[in-house]
Amino acid sequence: MRTAGEVGYLPQDAALDTALRVDEALGIAATRTALHAIEAGHVQEEHFTAVGDDWDVEERAVAALTQLGLGHIGLDRTVGEMSGGECVLLRLAALLLARPDVLLLDEPTNNLDLSSRGRLYEAVEAWSGVMIVVSHDRELLERVDQIADLRDGEVTWYGGAYSAYEEALAVEQEAAERMVRFAEADVQRQKRELAEAQVKLARRKRYGQKMFEQKREPKIVMGARRRRAQVSAGKHRAVHTERLTEARERLAEAADAVRDDDAIRVELPYTKVHPGRGVLRLTEVELRYGTLLGGGFELRGPERIALVGRNGAGKTTLLRTIAGELRQVAGEVEAQVPLRFLPQRLDVLDEELSVVENVARFAPQATDNMIRARLARFLFRGQRADRPAGTLSGGERFRAALAALLLAEPAPQLLMLDEPTNSLDMASVRGLTEALDGYEGALIVASHDVAFLESLGITRWLLLDGGLRPTTAEEVREQLAGA
Repeated sequence: MRTAGEVGYLPQDAALDTALRVDEALGIAATRTALHAIEAGHVQEEHFTAVGDDWDVEERAVAALTQLGLGHIGLDRTVGEMSGGECVLLRLAALLLARPDVLLLDEPTNNLDLSSRGRLYEAVEAWSGVMIVVSHDRELLERVDQIADLRDGEVTWYGGAYSAYEEALAVEQEAAERMVRFAEADVQRQKRELAEAQVKLARRKRYGQKMFEQKREPKIVMGARRRRAQVSAGKHRAVHTERLTEARERLAEAADAVRDDDAIRVELPYTKVHPGRGVLRLTEVELRYGTLLGGGFELRGPERIALVGRNGAGKTTLLRTIAGELRQVAGEVEAQVPLRFLPQRLDVLDEELSVVENVARFAPQATDNMIRARLARFLFRGQRADRPAGTLSGGERFRAALAALLLAEPAPQLLMLDEPTNSLDMASVRGLTEALDGYEGALIVASHDVAFLESLGITRWLLLDGGLRPTTAEEVREQLAGA
């Protein structure tokens, strides 16, 4: 592959050295040093060479930081004083300053809160050069000009944003499924014609044998007729067999054009929570790290709670406190049903154990056959279920972790997920949504992915901002638009 011009790349998980100053992370430290030396009266040639034409470097740097909501961070601050989301935006600011001809962004919204995502969306829309984005964030993908669908080693291009891609894909799939139905009908027709031809040939053979036995014609004539009939029968059979083979090939080609992404199927009757049943109660809770919820909070029945808020607001701390991993400073946390918590790091799995063995840790009373039968619904069939957790891809690892929690004993009637879509591809996100469709317990999901939250059938939106207060999907989207 060849590119014309400079390429800038924002990787998904690359960490910055915490000892770096902001200007060093932006790549302008040497220019700033030379500029300050000149301003102080030092006129050595190397200072002017270092500055070049970039006399406004500090102003441009501050403008880039301000555009991304980092205007409060001085150029002399260190990276260690910034949050993970701010570090992502700092790396993007460095790229915006460098102004590469091609900008590559790999899952840029991971770990960004709603406000930061809104600023990143604005930066993407304002970018005038070539940009390639790898992302599962639908809000971001609605801001692109084309979608490149990578499947089975081939790239297919679709014009427009993600919603247009989905519409085009739906039309393609409908046409492909229609072709499969036509091809299946053709295969059945060719099978019938072959069977009918074989019946006719059998009748002719019996008639020829009867004539031969009755010796109604000279032997040499009957022998020649038998040979011609055999040749004709062979050709006739070959024609119909070839037609059937071709019909089957057309069916296989049509079937290949249909996407066969398997869906996770969850049927867990013991996770059901009846309406009105008490699930969780928080009373005057003060979390570690200074977050005071105040008042009370109660979750009843199979509610689906979306927990939103900026980075550092305490969402993960709250979930870990409910799960019993952290002790609250004050107040009472009362879980009234069995619960499970899936953290961002997916560290519920033992890397050395197989998928089956990991699930067995959570369900020690279940037999190996029972576990494998249940794992098949999470797309771990046969030898796939025997793979060590440490060898799984991101999507597979998530499915394994989800399976371990949902198949646990006792069955969880409250499931808590912390940023579950981070690093998942679109197919895995769809699989997660489909899996949760079949879950009948209560659900609390902390996420910045508004489109994903809306797909879950959320019944209550809560904003964690110095306390828990009700909000709506509309308010969250307004925050994104106004960031």
